[in-house]
Amino acid sequence: MSTKQEVTEQMVFPMGEKNDAFSKYFVGQSYLNMISTEQVVIGNVTFEPGCRNNWHIHHADQNGGQMLLCTAGSGYYQEWGKEPRKLQPGDVVHIPAGVKHWHGAAPDSWFTHLAIEVPAENGSTKWCEAVPDEEYGKLK
Repeated sequence: MSTKQEVTEQMVFPMGEKNDAFSKYFVGQSYLNMISTEQVVIGNVTFEPGCRNNWHIHHADQNGGQMLLCTAGSGYYQEWGKEPRKLQPGDVVHIPAGVKHWHGAAPDSWFTHLAIEVPAENGSTKWCEAVPDEEYGKLK
């Protein structure tokens, strides 16, 4: 379990503002600080306890996908049809294009990761359904 103060003290990049532009794709409150929009898009995403994004897919004709570099707190990542993976600072997640997945904070912890968009030919993100509370509630 990590508190907001513990997570912000661990951060190399500042937390950023409430992520209102993407709030319809999240359950709970997230915060976004765009680190880079040149060459490679990198966002510092912070999740309040219990916050997670909806299932989504990064599509691309060639290359693409996403990388997560976990920097503070405790969270989860799950691919469709697989068991959730607990995330801690220092963990790296490689998400190939076309893989349906979600990621977010543990129920009792703040969580921060750098989300890196892997350059793609004709890349796009398809947002899907929310992770149901009953499924998320099973996380340990």
